[in-house]
Amino acid sequence: MGIVGGAVVGLLFPGQGSQYVGMGRDLHDEFAAARLAFDEADEALGFSLTRLCFEGPESELTLTHNAQPAILAHSVATWRCVEACLGEVGMAAGHSLGEFSAYVAAEAFSYADGLRTVRRRGELMRASGEARAGTMAAVLSLDDDAVRRVCREASTADELCVPANFNSPGQTVISGDVAAVERAMQLAKAAGSRRALRLSVSGAFHSPLMKVAEPGLREQLAAVPLRAPRFPVVSIVSAAAVREPEQARDLLLEQLTSAVRWTDVIHTMATAGVRRFVELGPGAVLTGLLKRIDREADGQAVGTAAEIRALT
Repeated sequence: MGIVGGAVVGLLFPGQGSQYVGMGRDLHDEFAAARLAFDEADEALGFSLTRLCFEGPESELTLTHNAQPAILAHSVATWRCVEACLGEVGMAAGHSLGEFSAYVAAEAFSYADGLRTVRRRGELMRASGEARAGTMAAVLSLDDDAVRRVCREASTADELCVPANFNSPGQTVISGDVAAVERAMQLAKAAGSRRALRLSVSGAFHSPLMKVAEPGLREQLAAVPLRAPRFPVVSIVSAAAVREPEQARDLLLEQLTSAVRWTDVIHTMATAGVRRFVELGPGAVLTGLLKRIDREADGQAVGTAAEIRALT
């Protein structure tokens, strides 16, 4: 198990929504390993992802099929800059898209295959949202059972709403058909939710509405060589450590229509002995969630040149 400062190390990789214009520019300017990572991304994808990350425009960067490889590239660039100082890693996990970054770091996917796979995943997810309009909403200060009940009550035979992200106690995201999600938001407020807020997304991610994307992603995953990860990756679907490549392939496909069990993922890692969590990539969303899930855990976000210098 990896030890930094006397604690077992677990890696966390952020998901979609963490992207921002200018992401990774300071890493690229200061670290040769990061420059190489961005150069490899451009070559693998056949366009300048680097320019899009550094210069935008934001409207293009936030598109699902662009944001996903951009976040993976930033995460991998950061990982390459800090890998030597972290030493052996105990476990890793990633929030939705971030799970692909975790598998790249664990050398289950090649970096180029990871980039092309999440690019394709983003295209398929965007097309699913265009084929059947859906949305997502954040629901605060309701427990998980109450959110499940609200979703059931808001759903009809033709309009579906389901829990999509169990991010931390009292912070859940719901997903589904627009009308059903709108009903669920009102029901959540009536049930005592402090806030229910529509999210700016292009589809009902992590819900059955994404099922039309499954054949395309299954084909993409089948075409990609996948090896046993160098360290276990905790699945957001099962909240269990994955060590076998075929199990990883199946769970990455199942992600599309399954809820993100992030709270359970953190508990799994903590139970396995992880006490030091290092978030690699843009932003610090997962580090913030960590404190709400496990106050005893030590979390640190690393995604800028200054943060890398502080870590090393």
